[in-house]
Parts: sequence; structure tokens; C-alpha cells
Amino acid sequence: MGTHPGTGPAGHGASGTDRTDSASQAPPKDGRGVRRDQDAPADQGTRAEPFGHVPGRTASRVVSGKARPRGKFPHVRRAGDFLFVSGTSSRRADNTLAGVEILDAMGAMRLDVREQTRAVIENIRDILASVDADLADVVEISAFLVDMGDFAAYNEVYGEYFGYDGPARTTVAVHQLPHPHLRIEIKAIAYKPLAG
Repeated sequence: MGTHPGTGPAGHGASGTDRTDSASQAPPKDGRGVRRDQDAPADQGTRAEPFGHVPGRTASRVVSGKARPRGKFPHVRRAGDFLFVSGTSSRRADNTLAGVEILDAMGAMRLDVREQTRAVIENIRDILASVDADLADVVEISAFLVDMGDFAAYNEVYGEYFGYDGPARTTVAVHQLPHPHLRIEIKAIAYKPLAG
């Protein structure tokens, strides 16, 4: 799947474990006053220990088995009852891209926005599943297309997963995404109250 570099919210380093942050536990700041991580723990499995929340704190996770973020941000971050999924693409764990077909030895290729859209939404679904949430919990989607000419195909696939009772949505065209073969990236916000 693919989370892409620099497209998600500023987060803590690549952490497979839940991280809690508060003013008293904030990472040290460098000389410019910017917080930095010193100890990014190794990945854990998709179903790691509970992804909880302590009042006044947040938790972040990099999901094992998914494309590793290419920057220092998590796949998902909890803040209270909300889950914020970083910008996600069709990139797989092996760094190949769904929806990219090489047609010949000269490098001609076909970029399929339908296949990429499906892979992106399924990657978001898997990220949410890692924190005991699902697509039904999504309340807002922001989609980024490289070409608005892809809108109809993207919209068709989107409709396979969400209906009029689904999340609020914004779709915009952007100049480019972090890889030249990407046609789409999506970030999401889910509402998943903690069991209390």
C-alpha cells in the first residue's frame, strides 16, 4: 500500500508501537526548536497491543505488512476518538505500485486510475483494521488526483465502497504526487470512540 513521503500529517518517526506524547513526554527539540525522535521502535504486527488513548495524549502507528512511509510520519494517528490516516497511495509493501502495467521493453506503460483507487481504499481499510476500525468509521476523505480527467473512473470505484451515507469528501487536482506513476492519493479521518 502506499503511504507517500511528506503527504501525511507531521508525525513521530516510523513507529510500529503505540507512542504517547504529552508536554511532559515530548521528544527533545533540536537547535531550531523542532521536536525530533531519538528512538523509533521497530515495526510490530498489524494486530499489536491495543491502540489506546490516555486523556491528553495521542498514539501513532506504522503498520507492519504495508508500504513503509518514506518520511517520518505514521500510517495512522489517534487523537481522542478520531483516527487520522496519512496520505495513502497504491504502493505495496515491496514498493511496487498497483495500477501500473509495463507494456513493452521500451518502458511504455499503462496507468490505471481505477485499479489505483481500489488499492488506495483497500490500503486505508487495512490501516484502519490495524486499529480496530473500518471504512464504515470514516467521516471525511480528501482525494488528490493528478488529472481531473481521471475523476469519472475514480468516482466509479469510490462508489463501490461508499454511498451517500458515507464520509464527507473533497477531491482536488494536484500538480504531482511523490511518484510519477501515481494517479491518486487519499487521506482519511475516521471517528472511532474508545470503548470506555
